[in-house]
Amino acid sequence: MTTGETLRRVVTPERHGRPPGGSLRTGLLVLGGSLLASAVVSALNSPAPVDAPVRRFYERLDKPPFTPPDPVFAIWGPLYTALLVSGLRVWNAPRGADRDRALAHWLGIQGLNAAWLWLGFGRRNLGAMALESGVTVVNAAAYVEAARRVDQPAAWLAAPYVAWIAYAALLSEELWRRNSNREEMSA
Repeated sequence: MTTGETLRRVVTPERHGRPPGGSLRTGLLVLGGSLLASAVVSALNSPAPVDAPVRRFYERLDKPPFTPPDPVFAIWGPLYTALLVSGLRVWNAPRGADRDRALAHWLGIQGLNAAWLWLGFGRRNLGAMALESGVTVVNAAAYVEAARRVDQPAAWLAAPYVAWIAYAALLSEELWRRNSNREEMSA
């Protein structure tokens, strides 16, 4: 079996022999490109040690005791991979309103992921980041529900993302609460 055949089997819902929704290449371009753009914008605004101004801002924040250590944030790689496979399974499902709704929520996830870090650390607006993170949780949960109607495995693949983003929303709210008087801190 070739790599392409393996990929097609993983991202095509079992009840369909061929991707009825859209071509695999187009799906990879649209969904993979969206996910990559989201990941790049997020990385450019994350408090990673390689971005000194954002990192200094982050280090000055009063963080809650349940803030994970930096290595835990490597979870984004597996989460993005699971989201891509989930999205491709929905992409390859038969066309219809449920599929379109799920894909709209999936694309919303990508935009909201990018906006979350851009608002909080790029723009240093922790209040907007906290509010946006709540919207992200609602959209992510809506994606899982919409994906469930299209392809059960696609929904399960996105469930860890919902759990992680809910935790991130709690962190965002707590960062805002603890630092609301310090949001004007310069990098």
